[in-house]
Amino acid sequence: MLMANFLVAASATMVLPFLSLYIETFGTYSHEYVQRWSGFVFGVTFLTAFFISPLWGRIGDRFGYKPILLITGYGIATSIFLMGFMDSVWGLFVLRMIMGAVTGFIPTSMALISSQTPKEEAGRTLGTLQMGTVSGGLFGPVIGGLLADNVGFSYTFILTSIAIAIAATVVLLGIDEQRSKEQRNQRNKYSSIEVLQHIFSHKLLVTVLLLSFLIQVANFSIQPLLALYVDELTSSANLAFLAGIAFSATGFGNLLATRRWGQLGDEIGYEKVLSILLVLASIFIVPQALAVELWQLVLFRFLFGIAIGGMIPCVTAYIRQEAPLSMQGEVLGYNQSFRFLGNVVGPAFGGIVSGYIGISSVFYITGALFLGAFGLLWWSMRHSETTSHVKNY
Repeated sequence: MLMANFLVAASATMVLPFLSLYIETFGTYSHEYVQRWSGFVFGVTFLTAFFISPLWGRIGDRFGYKPILLITGYGIATSIFLMGFMDSVWGLFVLRMIMGAVTGFIPTSMALISSQTPKEEAGRTLGTLQMGTVSGGLFGPVIGGLLADNVGFSYTFILTSIAIAIAATVVLLGIDEQRSKEQRNQRNKYSSIEVLQHIFSHKLLVTVLLLSFLIQVANFSIQPLLALYVDELTSSANLAFLAGIAFSATGFGNLLATRRWGQLGDEIGYEKVLSILLVLASIFIVPQALAVELWQLVLFRFLFGIAIGGMIPCVTAYIRQEAPLSMQGEVLGYNQSFRFLGNVVGPAFGGIVSGYIGISSVFYITGALFLGAFGLLWWSMRHSETTSHVKNY
């Protein structure tokens, strides 16, 4: 499953670096037109996935997660394959929308592994699985850029779709899903209303879902601006390469720390580890605004990557702990929806803030977001402890 997630994450991010360049090949357009439609084409996938993710989770809860992995895997592969033959912006937009509708492979894989893993080992196991996703996301843009330069855009889409199809085939032939009695028992199935009632009756669970949104907003707010910020710190001609290093530094930190944070969550509690990580993220992101040399930015991007590396597996493991098995897929689907929404809001938020008060200000506001998220989590933990204490009496 780790290898399948690597292939999907790498393949899905291969095409991101040159989407705007691909749109330019469709005709003679103004710079503003290409920028605007690049944003629409990029964002529609996440926006569609925001609405569809809980549905995939619910179907997975009822019929098993492996069928959903196959549908989404081959669905993503097909949509990306067809993108290689597009010659219009609208066609590409529609295919990216369809891709969003079948984007559920990685969260479903998390739900599958979570359901097969004892609660006391969930953090470590999910952290290991997350390493595949992080590695794929780290190397995908680099591989995609190299392929686009050497074989062209269309063949890059085709090769990308083949890689995702291989990942789906690995699941088809190599994964044997074992469903527990609770998962197979139809009497234990929950309606969508009951799932939402369960979520809203657990304030800490609601907080964790909101944290997923805030984490993605904070993380994605600076990513589209990173190349411009690197340009302010260096006069080198290799701007794209240096921006790639600054971008990848976060991924390397994430890769090194993800499994260890998950293991620590198994030992002391996932909400406690999340609290630590939110504070560390705030501490490590603010100095990036004060960097005067590129190496300083890269260093703190790496440390920031270490801090955010354990957030996703800890959130997933906490949901595994708090949600009954027969509704976990749907709850994880809602969690993924909040993450996708953050992917859409983050870049827009960062662009608006930087446009008014400068790029460096985005780092400060992002740090404040992480601190605010910590305050929200701390309040929810205190409230949950108080409620539990009252119930015991």
